[in-house]
Amino acid sequence: MAALPLEGLSAIVTGAGRGLGRAEALELARLGAAVVVNDFGQPGRDGSGQASKGPAEEVAAEIRAAGGRATAHTGDVADHQQARELVQLAIGAYGKLDILVNNAGILRDRMIFSMSEAEWDSVIHVHLKGHFNTTHFAAAHWRERSKAAGGPVYGRIVNTSSEAFLAGSAGQPNYAAAKGGIVGLTTSTALALGKYGVTANAICPRARTRMTEDVFAGFAEPGEGQLDPLAPEHVSPLVGYLASPAAAKVNGQLLVVHGGMVAIVERPRVAAKFDTAKEVFSYEELDELISPYYEDRPPNETFAAAEVLGLKHG
Repeated sequence: MAALPLEGLSAIVTGAGRGLGRAEALELARLGAAVVVNDFGQPGRDGSGQASKGPAEEVAAEIRAAGGRATAHTGDVADHQQARELVQLAIGAYGKLDILVNNAGILRDRMIFSMSEAEWDSVIHVHLKGHFNTTHFAAAHWRERSKAAGGPVYGRIVNTSSEAFLAGSAGQPNYAAAKGGIVGLTTSTALALGKYGVTANAICPRARTRMTEDVFAGFAEPGEGQLDPLAPEHVSPLVGYLASPAAAKVNGQLLVVHGGMVAIVERPRVAAKFDTAKEVFSYEELDELISPYYEDRPPNETFAAAEVLGLKHG
């Protein structure tokens, strides 16, 4: 019988008590990984309510009941010390950490002219700082192991961005900014850790969860026995692949995934270039060159690529 692709590897999945994180934790365990299931357990998608051990412990118990190995962690990854403890828990429980899947997040939607400082800070704090915190301690672990081994080690990071970053989201300036920041964090991490054998990639998933209940309110859920194209289980196989040895050459990439579709997103390309006829540009020359370029173009043409992919939601 062939070995499972993640056999002998250990993983952390943050925000794994519900939705996408839960599906990802179950998939990594199905593929053979020992999983630390992290979830702070607050019931509100805006990060409100009393933290609970229940969601993380329930998913860990589900993995163990299926014959896998799992440990629950109920700390807040946006807290630097608790993120350190999460990574140390994985190392202590399984001897090392091999895979980090960052998924934890909250929503506090508001138009830019109505958003409070607290609503901005809280979303950046959980999404972007939360991704940084766990990545920081995992990266230090892999660097130390690589130095001790005298060569590359095994390490995989899968971060969670969003189509809100790709195509804009008018009522989510904090969320879109955080998700854009995560892409920047991912590409920087990929460049920094590649020599140690570690890859870092980001996904933009589309799935029906409590975080997206408003986005997909107009999309009817399928009837009994019908496949739901927005089920989180459509996303988790890609996470399992990116966490596996098969994806060793996939690094610093952004991938959109939903309902049987995976799209690899290119880095931005230059759409037009203008050179001054003099030593430096003047206002008048810029007006003569750039204004005609946009004169006959429809608004928001910048986002045409997202429209082609059908990325109008998320």
